[in-house]
Amino acid sequence: MSFADDKITRTKILELDGYEHLVKIAQGELPQGPFQQLLDIHIEKVERGELTLKSRPTSRFYNPYGVTHGGYASSLLDTAMGCAVQTICPIGYGSTTLELKVNLVKAITDKTGELTIKGKVLHAGKTTATSEATIVDAAGNLFAHSTCTCLKIKLQN
Repeated sequence: MSFADDKITRTKILELDGYEHLVKIAQGELPQGPFQQLLDIHIEKVERGELTLKSRPTSRFYNPYGVTHGGYASSLLDTAMGCAVQTICPIGYGSTTLELKVNLVKAITDKTGELTIKGKVLHAGKTTATSEATIVDAAGNLFAHSTCTCLKIKLQN
Protein backbone atom coordinates (compact mmCIF):
# COMPACT_ATOMS: atom_id res chain seq x y z
CA MET A 1 0.00 0.00 0.00
CA SER A 2 1.42 3.37 -0.99
CA PHE A 3 1.04 6.47 1.17
CA ALA A 4 0.92 8.72 -1.90
CA ASP A 5 -1.70 6.61 -3.71
CA ASP A 6 -4.16 6.48 -0.82
CA LYS A 7 -6.01 9.81 -0.92
CA ILE A 8 -7.96 9.07 2.26
CA THR A 9 -4.94 8.01 4.35
CA ARG A 10 -4.64 11.46 5.98
CA THR A 11 -8.31 11.43 6.97
CA LYS A 12 -7.96 7.91 8.39
CA ILE A 13 -4.93 8.97 10.44
CA LEU A 14 -6.83 11.91 11.92
CA GLU A 15 -9.51 9.52 13.21
CA LEU A 16 -7.06 7.33 15.15
CA ASP A 17 -4.90 7.83 18.19
CA GLY A 18 -1.19 7.29 17.62
CA TYR A 19 -1.17 3.76 18.98
CA GLU A 20 -4.06 2.68 16.73
CA HIS A 21 -2.39 4.33 13.74
CA LEU A 22 0.85 2.40 14.22
CA VAL A 23 -0.97 -0.89 14.86
CA LYS A 24 -2.78 -0.45 11.53
CA ILE A 25 0.57 0.18 9.79
CA ALA A 26 2.04 -2.96 11.40
CA GLN A 27 -0.98 -4.98 10.23
CA GLY A 28 -0.72 -3.61 6.68
CA GLU A 29 -4.05 -1.76 6.88
CA LEU A 30 -2.38 1.66 6.47
CA PRO A 31 0.82 2.48 4.59
CA GLN A 32 4.07 3.53 6.18
CA GLY A 33 5.25 7.06 5.54
CA PRO A 34 7.40 7.60 2.43
CA PHE A 35 10.64 7.96 4.42
CA GLN A 36 10.08 4.69 6.29
CA GLN A 37 9.47 2.99 2.94
CA LEU A 38 12.73 4.46 1.63
CA LEU A 39 14.66 3.02 4.59
CA ASP A 40 12.83 -0.33 4.36
CA ILE A 41 11.72 -0.16 8.01
CA HIS A 42 9.13 -2.62 9.30
CA ILE A 43 7.20 -2.43 12.54
CA GLU A 44 7.58 -5.63 14.53
CA LYS A 45 5.84 -4.74 17.80
CA VAL A 46 3.71 -1.84 19.05
CA GLU A 47 2.85 -1.15 22.67
CA ARG A 48 1.82 2.09 24.33
CA GLY A 49 5.07 3.92 24.97
CA GLU A 50 7.25 1.38 23.15
CA LEU A 51 7.93 0.25 19.62
CA THR A 52 10.20 -2.29 17.91
CA LEU A 53 11.30 -1.92 14.29
CA LYS A 54 13.33 -4.11 11.96
CA SER A 55 15.58 -3.04 9.09
CA ARG A 56 18.23 -4.74 7.00
CA PRO A 57 21.20 -2.56 6.00
CA THR A 58 22.34 -2.74 2.40
CA SER A 59 25.14 -1.09 0.46
CA ARG A 60 22.68 1.52 -0.87
CA PHE A 61 23.03 3.19 2.57
CA TYR A 62 26.85 3.25 2.39
CA ASN A 63 29.11 6.25 2.61
CA PRO A 64 32.24 6.26 0.38
CA TYR A 65 34.16 4.22 2.99
CA GLY A 66 32.14 1.00 2.78
CA VAL A 67 29.97 1.34 5.89
CA THR A 68 26.48 2.74 6.31
CA HIS A 69 26.25 6.49 6.55
CA GLY A 70 25.62 7.78 10.07
CA GLY A 71 22.35 9.21 8.81
CA TYR A 72 21.02 5.68 8.29
CA ALA A 73 21.43 4.72 11.96
CA SER A 74 20.27 8.19 13.06
CA SER A 75 17.13 7.86 10.95
CA LEU A 76 16.37 4.40 12.34
CA LEU A 77 16.76 5.67 15.89
CA ASP A 78 14.76 8.84 15.25
CA THR A 79 11.96 6.80 13.70
CA ALA A 80 11.81 4.39 16.65
CA MET A 81 11.81 7.18 19.22
CA GLY A 82 9.27 9.28 17.32
CA CYS A 83 6.98 6.30 16.82
CA ALA A 84 7.26 5.39 20.52
CA VAL A 85 6.06 8.91 21.32
CA GLN A 86 3.36 8.59 18.67
CA THR A 87 1.93 5.59 20.54
CA ILE A 88 0.93 7.91 23.40
CA CYS A 89 -0.55 10.70 21.24
CA PRO A 90 -4.33 11.18 21.37
CA ILE A 91 -6.62 11.36 18.34
CA GLY A 92 -5.69 14.29 16.10
CA TYR A 93 -2.12 14.62 17.39
CA GLY A 94 1.28 13.57 16.12
CA SER A 95 4.84 14.32 17.11
CA THR A 96 7.96 15.76 15.60
CA THR A 97 11.57 15.72 16.76
CA LEU A 98 12.84 18.81 18.58
CA GLU A 99 16.25 17.49 19.64
CA LEU A 100 18.19 14.34 18.83
CA LYS A 101 21.37 12.89 20.39
CA VAL A 102 22.92 9.88 18.68
CA ASN A 103 25.84 7.68 19.71
CA LEU A 104 27.22 5.45 16.94
CA VAL A 105 29.28 2.75 18.65
CA LYS A 106 29.92 0.16 15.95
CA ALA A 107 30.01 0.24 12.14
CA ILE A 108 26.98 -1.14 10.31
CA THR A 109 27.46 -2.90 6.96
CA ASP A 110 25.40 -5.15 4.71
CA LYS A 111 27.09 -8.08 6.52
CA THR A 112 25.61 -6.98 9.88
CA GLY A 113 22.29 -8.63 9.09
CA GLU A 114 18.84 -7.62 10.24
CA LEU A 115 18.78 -4.90 12.86
CA THR A 116 16.33 -4.50 15.72
CA ILE A 117 15.56 -0.92 16.71
CA LYS A 118 13.69 -0.39 19.98
CA GLY A 119 12.21 2.92 21.04
CA LYS A 120 10.79 3.71 24.47
CA VAL A 121 9.14 6.79 25.96
CA LEU A 122 10.96 8.06 29.05
CA HIS A 123 8.76 11.06 29.87
CA ALA A 124 5.38 12.15 28.52
CA GLY A 125 4.37 15.72 29.23
CA LYS A 126 1.46 17.75 27.90
CA THR A 127 3.38 19.25 24.96
CA THR A 128 6.69 17.38 24.86
CA ALA A 129 7.97 13.87 25.43
CA THR A 130 11.42 12.30 25.69
CA SER A 131 12.39 8.87 24.44
CA GLU A 132 15.37 6.60 23.91
CA ALA A 133 16.30 3.96 21.35
CA THR A 134 18.89 1.30 20.60
CA ILE A 135 20.03 -0.59 17.52
CA VAL A 136 21.21 -4.18 18.00
CA ASP A 137 21.91 -7.11 15.71
CA ALA A 138 20.51 -10.65 16.04
CA ALA A 139 23.20 -11.52 18.62
CA GLY A 140 22.31 -8.49 20.76
CA ASN A 141 25.45 -6.49 19.85
CA LEU A 142 24.86 -2.75 20.30
CA PHE A 143 25.51 -0.59 17.23
CA ALA A 144 23.98 2.73 18.29
CA HIS A 145 21.85 4.37 20.98
CA SER A 146 20.11 7.70 21.28
CA THR A 147 17.74 10.02 23.10
CA CYS A 148 15.37 12.66 21.80
CA THR A 149 12.79 15.25 22.70
CA CYS A 150 9.60 15.36 20.65
CA LEU A 151 6.95 18.04 20.36
CA LYS A 152 3.34 16.88 20.29
CA ILE A 153 1.56 18.66 17.43
CA LYS A 154 -2.07 19.10 16.35
CA LEU A 155 -2.43 17.44 12.93
CA GLN A 156 -4.01 19.31 10.04
CA ASN A 157 -6.04 17.74 7.25
